[in-house]
Parts: sequence; C-alpha cells; structure tokens
Amino acid sequence: MAAVENPPQPSDSLAEARQAQLYTQDRLKATSATTSFRSIPVIDLTPSFSSSLSARQSVANEIQKACTTVGFFYIKGHGIPQGVCDDVLKLAARFFHELPEVKKEEIHMKNSEQFRGYEPPSYSSVDFASQETKQAFNWGYEAGLDPTGGDGKYVEIDGSSDGSKNQWPPEDDLPGFYSGIAGYYAHVLQLSRHLCSLFALSLALPEEFFEPMITHPGGIARLIRYPPSTNPKPLSEVSQDEEIGLGAHSDYECFTLLLQDSNPGLEILSPDGHWISAQPLEGGIVVNVGDFLMRWTNDRYKSTVHRVVNRTANERYSVPLFFSINYDETVDTLPSCVSEENPKKYPPIAAGQYVLDRLSLTVKTGKY
Repeated sequence: MAAVENPPQPSDSLAEARQAQLYTQDRLKATSATTSFRSIPVIDLTPSFSSSLSARQSVANEIQKACTTVGFFYIKGHGIPQGVCDDVLKLAARFFHELPEVKKEEIHMKNSEQFRGYEPPSYSSVDFASQETKQAFNWGYEAGLDPTGGDGKYVEIDGSSDGSKNQWPPEDDLPGFYSGIAGYYAHVLQLSRHLCSLFALSLALPEEFFEPMITHPGGIARLIRYPPSTNPKPLSEVSQDEEIGLGAHSDYECFTLLLQDSNPGLEILSPDGHWISAQPLEGGIVVNVGDFLMRWTNDRYKSTVHRVVNRTANERYSVPLFFSINYDETVDTLPSCVSEENPKKYPPIAAGQYVLDRLSLTVKTGKY
C-alpha cells in the first residue's frame, strides 16, 4: 500500500471509546420501522479458497450484503477441522473446572495492564447496570501462536513492544492447555487474514489492501463460561432478564469470529428493537462487524449491538477471537465511503489505544 504523504493524526481515543458506549445506549432506546431482520445469513466460504477471482468475489458480495443489513453472519466451509473446534471447547471446560481457584488467582486479570488472564464473574462489565455472570480466560497475539511466525514488530494495546503480556497457567497445572490453545488460535488467525481479503473485495478494494496492516495483528481471544440459568425461560419481548451473561455492547475491532457450543445464548438487536437469537449452527462460526469496520466504512457496515443470555439449564461455552489490525496502525474512514450526501462521521483513531480505552471502561477498578 502506498505511503500517505500526510497521515491522519489519531484523535482522543478515550473520548471515542466513551462515544461508542453512548452508541450502544442509543441503539437500545431507538427503533427503526424501515429496517429490521429476523434471521442471520449463512455464507459458505468454500468458493473463496478458489483460484477464481469471480468465485472469491461472489463470496465477498454475500459478505457485503450481510454487513450492510445485519452486521452478523455465519460461515461454513471455513477450513477449520471440527476436531480442532471441539478440542478448544473442551479446553474451556477444563480450565474452569480443573484449574484450582488458587491457581486461577495467580493469573488473575487484575495483574495485567492489558486485561489478560483469568476473569472471575462480574470483574468486568459492558453494562454496570447489571451483574454479568460470565467467567473468562483472556489472551492476545504472540508470535509463537502465529503460523507465519510474525514479523517481529508486535506492539501491544498499550504501545509496549517487548513482547506479548499473556498470563498462561503452568503446564503442570493444566497439561496440554497451551498447545491446545495454540492449535485453534493458529487456524482462526489465518482464517481471519483470509477474511480480510474478502472484506477488501466486498468494499471494491484490492484483495491485498489490508495485508500491510495485519503483519502483527491484534488478536485478543477468550474462553468464556456462562453458568446454567437458575430460572430457565425463553427469549420474550415481555419478560425481564435477571441473569445477563454478557451485557449489550458492540465489539471494538475489525470483526469477531465466535465459536459457540450447542447451547444458545447469543442475541442480536434488530434495528426495530427486537432481540434475535443466534442459534448455534453445526460446524459454523459466527462473524460480526466491529467498530473499526464501521468507522472505516462510515457506517455502511453495521457494528451491531448484541448480548449473551444463557436461557438453558446447561453450562454454555464460547471462544471468540476479536481480530484487529496491527495495534500501531490508525483507523480512518475510507475515502470511497465519504460523499457530500454521507460526510465523514468519525475522526481517525489509534487502533491499540482505542481497544485499551474500551477495555478500561469495562472495569470499575480501571484507571478511567
């Protein structure tokens, strides 16, 4: 990609992070009678691995339609073996059930300025009006997890460049954990890079447009456990939910790839104010637009508000990857998405600092 003579200067990312919170609140209050959805598209990625540009473009066109209408879609034919997906979900259960609490405490997220490690229930919340029931283990990109080996230039969300700040349980405490995580992460990281080329095509950009921005990408991932509901009841427009696994929010980065087990829980807010259940699709992965893509496209692509409510008597596990460009890059609206009729809505932001500020706003003990 050609160098920019006068690169945009990032704005106050904390102010933009707070504005994003307001966006969620506004979406929860506002309804649109002219746009709505009741289902989530399913896109078969198989043709996107073809040597035929027209085949790849056809998949990109499906992605473009999904991103401008729903902001979410399922992918199948993604190339990640089912056994790899099954194994990482089993690892999630092992982490929460086999690792003693004292060992979890040693890698508590409070010890990390990058919000990595074990996260107990209610330690963070995207909506402090409700107590979130989730538990999580969080980690980020490191060269040893990247099949390409990385470019040796990784920069953390806080701007540090002396390597990843992950907190892993010792091998003796949870044998096979790191290698199992590495196996899944390698697949999903490469799939994310592949999706970047499809997103580029979907925006009428060269396939390689994003490549210089993802040489040492941000890639925060989580193992999440949602406890069984104490009062299981179906999604309803009239009932008040008492147990919120993860409150209503938009995701921060380019896009999210979500692997979920067979228990439903993910719910997506339609513009007309209805919550739509994203039922698990066998062999499928959920993809959703994040704030970076919304900002790049000047709201053409939707960073759709969503939440998680476990309405079953079973534990629910999920493994999201929040894929970002290199944290030392700047996100600025694409010129092709700006016009007199649709002027630029967002100032440029520093990718890593924006993610750091969004995360800081979810923790009551954070510096903000």
